[in-house]
Amino acid sequence: MDSRSLPQSIAFVSAATEEAQSAAHRLAALYGQTSLEDADVVVALGGDGFMLQTLREQMGTGKTIYGMNKGTVGFLMNEFSEANLRERIAAALPETIRPLEMIAETAEGPESKLLAINEIALFRQSAQAAKLRITIDGKVRLDELVCDGVMVATPAGSTAYNLSAHGPILPLDAPLLALTPVSPFRPRRWRGALLPNRATVSFDILEAEKRPVNAVADHTEIRSVLKVTVREASDVTTTVLFDASHSWDERVLAEQFRY
Repeated sequence: MDSRSLPQSIAFVSAATEEAQSAAHRLAALYGQTSLEDADVVVALGGDGFMLQTLREQMGTGKTIYGMNKGTVGFLMNEFSEANLRERIAAALPETIRPLEMIAETAEGPESKLLAINEIALFRQSAQAAKLRITIDGKVRLDELVCDGVMVATPAGSTAYNLSAHGPILPLDAPLLALTPVSPFRPRRWRGALLPNRATVSFDILEAEKRPVNAVADHTEIRSVLKVTVREASDVTTTVLFDASHSWDERVLAEQFRY
């Protein structure tokens, strides 16, 4: 957004918590409340989970999202303040979020297509470890991965579940995806890979009846998949605004030097 022009209309949306809803009411009284359809900017109040929900709902609408933290983590959020909100939004730095597209095949029906902003993950469904074959751009790269799970994470999702599984943190504008295993058993020392964001990743489920696997796109689950294909969506984006004093790049650097 041009720093010389202030947003005239704002739509405030909030998580279901009392704190977030109370903040939304106060801000709406100060700055006015516009419908989502007519707003210049959507201000999301909550934590990262609510921000992801807002991003999914506004994906492809052209709306710009500015988050303020009224949740627990808030890695995708700016610090909360009621003062000078229009000025903060006008001066904020835009970052483009590109989701992943998952195509999941099951024995029961047609393919399921879902979008994910953070990651697409496969998990073992039973006590048996999952057994997977990984193909990238048509070439088999890992004949057999025995594990609890595996994921493909976007830069936006690299600080979420991917990080807890010891995957790499990616700058938001990096043209990369993180391929990260969860508790790999064989090959035991495999720690994943960095892939170009134009790559197409396919997971074939081996011994699917004995070792059933679920696929999850952010929070939406498909059970008992046979094959999952993941690629970056080519025609859908959304824009997130970050305060210049607390930019995504600064957050990524700070996170990597925590101990």
